[in-house]
Amino acid sequence: MTSLNESYQLILDTAEALIREKGCRQTTLQDIMTRTGLSKGAIYHYVTGKDELLGRLLQSRVEQTNAKFHEVVNDPDTHGLEKPLQLIAQAFGAVKHDDVSNQIFLYLLSRMDDRKVSDIMKGIYQYTLDTCANWIEAGQRAGAIPAEADKLQLAEGMLMFMYGLRVQNTIRQESSRMNAQEVTQFMFRVLS
Repeated sequence: MTSLNESYQLILDTAEALIREKGCRQTTLQDIMTRTGLSKGAIYHYVTGKDELLGRLLQSRVEQTNAKFHEVVNDPDTHGLEKPLQLIAQAFGAVKHDDVSNQIFLYLLSRMDDRKVSDIMKGIYQYTLDTCANWIEAGQRAGAIPAEADKLQLAEGMLMFMYGLRVQNTIRQESSRMNAQEVTQFMFRVLS
């Protein structure tokens, strides 16, 4: 018998795999049920529908990056901004146009006229903004970011930059012209 957390992770992993194969629009909850062997009730125990599931996938990516961020920051060999910024740049800044999280982001963004989707996106934005603000604050505590810097303003700028790269990469249908190192250097200049 699988635990609740295992079932939830199975749903997320399966949805991600299906999106990679079929795209967001063509992936259905029925596809997820078929592939996982879970019932409709089991899926709806965790989410109210496909849009919420996609939102949870995006949030899960931020959570994974946040966990890695704290591992890097708490590593005694980490000094300054370089390693944490490289991690953030790899996770968000240098996103490929066909990355699953990018596909989900743009799919949900295209459906913002639906109030439920709008609320999901606002929630993801706020969660990501709060996470970025916590990263800024960690940098301030470590003395790598000036203490007088407005953490919310820096976090909003970071998020705007990351979202802008996502859109740019999608329009151009290729990966960013900025590689992870260049994104890291840009963010370093802004935060220092």
